[in-house]
Amino acid sequence: MSWLVALPALDGREYVYRIHAPADALLADLFWAAFHCHEDGPHPRASDRFDAALIWQAGAEERVNLI
Repeated sequence: MSWLVALPALDGREYVYRIHAPADALLADLFWAAFHCHEDGPHPRASDRFDAALIWQAGAEERVNLI
């Protein structure tokens, strides 16, 4: 299953990461997987606040934050 995690960054943009994880994955694990992907890339620092992230299932008809 794929999840999408959007992280706000210091440049004012929102970076979205696709995370492959089981349907019963913990939201915190999805957040940290996306955060570490972001930190390994060339982008400006992202917020490390869990409640600032948006997490939803890929392919969902609408973007509904699960946090």
